[in-house]
Amino acid sequence: MNAVGRTLRALDPGSFSSVMATGIVSIAASLHRWHALSVGLLWLSVGLYGVLVVAQPVRAVLYPDAVAADMRVARKVFGMFTFVAATGVIGARVILDGHIAAAVVLLAVTAGSWVVSAYALPLRAFTARSGEPVLARVDGTWFLWVVATQSVAVLAAQVQARVLTGSDALALLAVFCWAVGVFLYMAVALLVATRLVIHRVTPADLNGAYWVAMGATAITVVAGASIAAMVDANLLRVVGSTVEAVSVFFWAFGTWLVPPLVFAGYWRHVHHRVPFRYELSLWAIVFPLGMYGVGSMQLGKVNDLPLLEQIARIEIWLALIAWSLTTAAWLTHGWVRRRDARAA
Repeated sequence: MNAVGRTLRALDPGSFSSVMATGIVSIAASLHRWHALSVGLLWLSVGLYGVLVVAQPVRAVLYPDAVAADMRVARKVFGMFTFVAATGVIGARVILDGHIAAAVVLLAVTAGSWVVSAYALPLRAFTARSGEPVLARVDGTWFLWVVATQSVAVLAAQVQARVLTGSDALALLAVFCWAVGVFLYMAVALLVATRLVIHRVTPADLNGAYWVAMGATAITVVAGASIAAMVDANLLRVVGSTVEAVSVFFWAFGTWLVPPLVFAGYWRHVHHRVPFRYELSLWAIVFPLGMYGVGSMQLGKVNDLPLLEQIARIEIWLALIAWSLTTAAWLTHGWVRRRDARAA
């Protein structure tokens, strides 16, 4: 098997997380008026997205045994939600440049893939015969269920504010997915908390995927702020104040989660000396940082809270640094693997 074949066979279903991370940093850069950087990251995310959209189906055709093996691992099953979220993130970015038609197409793909994934993937994760209890399979990747759901809400609300037809349907879709995402967050959080209490967590288990818990709160905030900014939406008279209040609660809880997540990284890499090297879950740290910055910025603007906008300006630097370090680690990891393969 050549290098391309080995790469395809080992391709993780959650690989679209790199698109999510790159796309959200592009959005954050655009909101801070760093136009050149934002456009560069946009094209990079679109390029990654295009490669993965082709590579994943090719992998399924050439290596069905590898795909079947993935479907027995809950973490990889939930990783498939990254396709939904990545599509939504790119849609949310291109609409900032006025590409409404492209955003509508991406919304259709995001919503369509979410309808299928939101039922099929959790059912598969719960029923897969992997030889371990269901609770033992629960980890931070399960919050991708929430992220994918809220990505539909974000893009639907942003498209609604820019089109002349179908605004009521788009508003309903946005509020529907936002509400479902809120309930899913509570359900997944309960499962994760129960798992951490009942089943022993090893340092190897506590990887960057748990940062998705914070990313899910941040995208819920972005969805809420986007819903509050919808135009001519009669539905807002019913749910407007609730959405705004819950968005603030989620922002506060997401902020509270940051110190425990940082401590978990310290406990893993410093206290237990787990080597710090590239793994896919590192993108799961970049995405929440970027989304938290975007959420703080949008929540601050919608509710006239300048302090949140100041926090967002700091957060974009953290997200950009995290993205740069993760990208460097990814490129180094790929170079080392190619070197070792040639040596073998």
